[in-house]
Amino acid sequence: MRASFSYLGRGSWLARRDPRVLLLVGLLFVIAVTQLRDWRHLAVALVIGLAYYALADIPWRRIRVQWAYLLLVIALVAVINALITGGRAGNFTGPTHVLLTIPPFGAELTAEGISLAVTQVLRFAAIAAVGFPIAYAIAPGDLAVALRRLGIGDRFAFMVDLTVRFVPTIAGEFAETIDAQRVRGYDPTARIGGPLTRVRRAGPILVPVVIGSISGAEDTIDAMDLRGFGVGRRTWYRHLAFDRSDWLVIALTVTLLVVSTFLNVTGRTDHHLLPFLV
Repeated sequence: MRASFSYLGRGSWLARRDPRVLLLVGLLFVIAVTQLRDWRHLAVALVIGLAYYALADIPWRRIRVQWAYLLLVIALVAVINALITGGRAGNFTGPTHVLLTIPPFGAELTAEGISLAVTQVLRFAAIAAVGFPIAYAIAPGDLAVALRRLGIGDRFAFMVDLTVRFVPTIAGEFAETIDAQRVRGYDPTARIGGPLTRVRRAGPILVPVVIGSISGAEDTIDAMDLRGFGVGRRTWYRHLAFDRSDWLVIALTVTLLVVSTFLNVTGRTDHHLLPFLV
């Protein structure tokens, strides 16, 4: 069995777009925001990303855990980077403004470090807002054909499609294995003993999941070989075509990319200190 991410955006405005639009918008948006360093520009990019995300109409209750984990990781990485570099990784002008020295290692909390952390959080949150619709607003069977229609080869298109499906497949097999072990009287989630004991208790879960994943991969390879995959040029039943709305979305994203590139080339998007820190 090969699972896929839940089609949470079914029926939304973005789900009705050509799947190539969501892929192109994601790629162009990432290129655009990675060129921005001013937190004010990134705040605008975040607003644009959230507006785009709203068009996917993804139920918040179904994805709030993913958002929480993602924002937690982003914030943690940004804070650690700010403490280690003190903001010196950014191209701030003028002397460093030290706000606080944290014992016992003497790490400096600077205005530049906080500003740099804010820019990183804004940047990655904006990218996440545009990235979630790719996972939840593209029909499960459209990803490979969308990649192929973008000029990517059959092998690579299927490789990406199977890789994306691998994550929910492993999650489903992991949950099924835990339930199967519980039926047999073994609860691997029970909090017994120390960390090493808990790691050993995870063996009856990890071993079947790993072996099942390898076996499933071999079955997929055999099935594709039996169908002559890769022997000749592949034909596709699914037909894709851009409409006016698709071209409009792409044009707006290209405009954003052009503006970001112009700001970057002309040096108008350098790091900027948060006004309340100085």
